[in-house]
Amino acid sequence: MPDWKTHGVRIVRAGEFDSNTPQTPGMTRAAAITAAKAGAQKLWAGTVRVDPDARTAAHHHGDLETVLYIIKGTARMRWGDHLEFSEEAGPGDFIFVPPWVPHQEMNARADEPVEAVVVRSGQDPVVVNLDIAEANQFPAPFHPPADANR
Repeated sequence: MPDWKTHGVRIVRAGEFDSNTPQTPGMTRAAAITAAKAGAQKLWAGTVRVDPDARTAAHHHGDLETVLYIIKGTARMRWGDHLEFSEEAGPGDFIFVPPWVPHQEMNARADEPVEAVVVRSGQDPVVVNLDIAEANQFPAPFHPPADANR
């Protein structure tokens, strides 16, 4: 019989997150579920924060799938070879980023941070920062109708 006491459920408390994980300029990541912290073998999970009116550098996560769950604020996601596509997500929304997709997270608001939970499909801390000129340009605000995707 397995020793479920030492090889069962793990709880990583809020104060135990590890910020010693690859970062993208404009975003603060903190790892919660990793091999070291929880014994995870196939997932990585943590938190991200984007300050008001801030944006990350353009980047991708290699062959990893990424899911973000927005807790607070309004996230504007841009993606594509020239970050030509854009959508916004708010509290309660999920965002899926497929492997290799160049993307940029932005805070669409000036009055509060964006806070989200992020989960990736692997343990490797892949963050490949990209030099995309359009990443330094703020697109016009996009605010979907209140009933869109609901």
